[in-house]
Amino acid sequence: MTLGDSAREISMRELQSMLGVSRAVVSGLVTAGFVTPSRGPRNGYRFTFQDVVLLRTALQLRAARIPPRKIIQALSRLREVLPDELPLTGIRVSAVGNDVAVRTGPSQWDAVTGQLLLDFEVAEIKGDVVFLDTAPAQKDLARQAEEWYDLGEKLRTSDMMGAEQAYRKAIALSPQPYYAAYVDLGALLCELEARCVDALQVFDEALSYFPKDSVLHFNRAIAFEELGRLDDAEQSYQRCLELDPSYADAHHNLAILLETRGDQQGLIRHLSAYRRLTE
Repeated sequence: MTLGDSAREISMRELQSMLGVSRAVVSGLVTAGFVTPSRGPRNGYRFTFQDVVLLRTALQLRAARIPPRKIIQALSRLREVLPDELPLTGIRVSAVGNDVAVRTGPSQWDAVTGQLLLDFEVAEIKGDVVFLDTAPAQKDLARQAEEWYDLGEKLRTSDMMGAEQAYRKAIALSPQPYYAAYVDLGALLCELEARCVDALQVFDEALSYFPKDSVLHFNRAIAFEELGRLDDAEQSYQRCLELDPSYADAHHNLAILLETRGDQQGLIRHLSAYRRLTE
């Protein structure tokens, strides 16, 4: 899956996983006219990423008790302006009273009328008018980053390119360095052919935030091995073990690496450590 691949389709099972709802809920939203998916093999529904955005929006607005007629009007307008490849969290939709407001990038507009809305709200507190800035707060960015990370986890086994993009989006959005996304993205790239160089870039960036993390040094060593850079791999395994002498897999991998380099003493030392830690 790539954001530019409009042909990418999502099955009912994948959609349920993304939205966390039952098949009956999705079928009900389709029947209500919120989206019009295509049909695939065995007449099963096939959804686009645009459909995911629209259905996710419908669920949010329905939970906010927006009337169904207004939801359909809002989604119809959204459908006109959203590209098929828009990712899951590419827009933010909120209920403002009985209306539907949409934020796309720096702009906010009424989903039914299309009218642009000012980038602040006005509230009356003890007789004074107070302007409430509605720019995304750190906690909102953190929530979006978490959504992207969860999407990456769900796509990892079925759509590795899509998972990569989701992890990268989580890293870009997170107000704080996103450790888990770095680790999983780097490991994913190592699983893809000819992407170990990209994995090293991810691990190096992560290590600038987490320099004493043994897992990052271990995964970095694996990437070096895949690239045939055995000196660098050995150094990374050694650094991993300096930080965590009980890292059994690092002892094992380093033992095998040293064996290929003719270091029998190193092989015995680290293989013995591995066996001692795993017995």
